[in-house]
Amino acid sequence: MAAPTTTTKQRLALAICDFLTTSLTDGTLSAEDKDSIDVAVNCIGESFKVDPSDSSAISSAVGTQNLLQIYGVYEKLKSTTSSAKSSTSTSNAPPTTEETKVPTAEEKSQAEDLKSQGNRSMASKDYAGAISFYTQALALHPTNAVYLSNRAAAHSAARDHASARADAEAAVKLDPKYTKAWSRLGLARFALGDAKGSMEAYKQGIEHEGSGGSEAMRKGFETAKRRVEELESEAAAGASSPDVSSPRGGGGAPDLGGLASLLGGGGGNREGGGGGMPDLSSIMNNPMFASMAQNLMSNPDMMQNLMSNPRLREMADRFSSGGGMPDLGALMNDPNIADMARNMMGGGGGAGGNGGAGRGAGQ
Repeated sequence: MAAPTTTTKQRLALAICDFLTTSLTDGTLSAEDKDSIDVAVNCIGESFKVDPSDSSAISSAVGTQNLLQIYGVYEKLKSTTSSAKSSTSTSNAPPTTEETKVPTAEEKSQAEDLKSQGNRSMASKDYAGAISFYTQALALHPTNAVYLSNRAAAHSAARDHASARADAEAAVKLDPKYTKAWSRLGLARFALGDAKGSMEAYKQGIEHEGSGGSEAMRKGFETAKRRVEELESEAAAGASSPDVSSPRGGGGAPDLGGLASLLGGGGGNREGGGGGMPDLSSIMNNPMFASMAQNLMSNPDMMQNLMSNPRLREMADRFSSGGGMPDLGALMNDPNIADMARNMMGGGGGAGGNGGAGRGAGQ
């Protein structure tokens, strides 16, 4: 008579019963546990309809290895597999999407279209829209330094200088020869108060441009360098009392009349005598300031280049965010800024000018 066929679960139940019984005889369990183990074995046998006392059935169920040995093999296999996975994830990690993605010709074309839309958004001062378009372009072509640099410019325009710095740093890493990215990195670092880092970025840009660098890059470097020197000077004089008469220390309004004089025009009237608000209507009636405003309104590129100067960008951001009137008196001590201002005036010299020998607008 053929032996009844057992299922996989019944064979496993027999293997468990064999493990429990063997644990009593090999010293794993004490004699005090015998009654409990006998009850457990009988319950398993009755539940799975198997006979734990049938040695042939046990032998058929576990073969040449008992349940403990089989489980030991499983544990070793599991440990080896886990180690291999861990090693793969750490020492042989797959490259990121940006490192592996190779755009197709169609994707490159789509990315260029998106970049163009981003540029148009920048021109219309829709900075959020520009960031979105450049981000979409980067999704198609992640290793394009131009897209990263353009997005850095959009972040700067939106006053998110930390994001601008991150994008510009990624851009120069991808393509150190793309000098616009160095300029935008210099601007972002300057806006974040890192004048030394800004100076280094402009220096790198000058080196990659060659031939002494462009005028815009040199002026960015000089502005950052001057700021570093100012900070070092302030640190050296930290023990001295602040000059309360200075607009920088007291937060009063700048002497715009002095600015007009520097640019070759007459001084504007100031209401009051001690740092009150300037008479802006009188100042704008000055032909020198009127000429400056007209030049800016008729030449958008001049405004864009002007605001690329890190010192002027810092001043504009501080004023528009409620930081008070800028210290134009101290600002105009920077010969680069004064030079740009004179050029906006058409090169006029006057009392504070240099005979019209301007070196062109800033960035």
